[in-house]
Amino acid sequence: MTVACEVTTLWFGDDGVIPNNPRLPVVLLRAALPADAGAAHVRSIHQRNGWGGNWAYTVFDYHHWHPDAHEVLSVSRGAAELMLGGPQGDRLELRAGDTLVLPAGTGHCRLSASADFEVCGAYPPGQEHYTTRRNRPADRRDGPEQIARVPLPDRDPVFGDAGPLTRAWSR
Repeated sequence: MTVACEVTTLWFGDDGVIPNNPRLPVVLLRAALPADAGAAHVRSIHQRNGWGGNWAYTVFDYHHWHPDAHEVLSVSRGAAELMLGGPQGDRLELRAGDTLVLPAGTGHCRLSASADFEVCGAYPPGQEHYTTRRNRPADRRDGPEQIARVPLPDRDPVFGDAGPLTRAWSR
């Protein structure tokens, strides 16, 4: 499949509480999906590409991270500003059609959103039952070790076998 979207990779270092991911970047796919795709269609694309545990909701408004799962977030409606990498990280504006793939350990938090904001999330096979940790020193326990053990997905959640994620996260 030909990818006709803007692809950006973002790196975040360990901030002392949120470890982020030392070996994989966040992958941002601008306009990866039609802005009017809707949640049902976005979720079906994730599912077709083998990403499960699908949901449609919002991003929590507190800093959190997953030590045991990579996560795709595809905006199905509205717009939002997120903070990635922890409290000292980077602000990022997302709008309908944008997709963000977070490697295990990446801190993320919703700072603001339009009233109609909705995002669809999913996880690679075997990572659907994930742990959510917050921006607290106690939550860091064994996080870096868990992050190092999370396997790479076989497919890009939007574009499948030959998508930008599989190139950005090459083995």
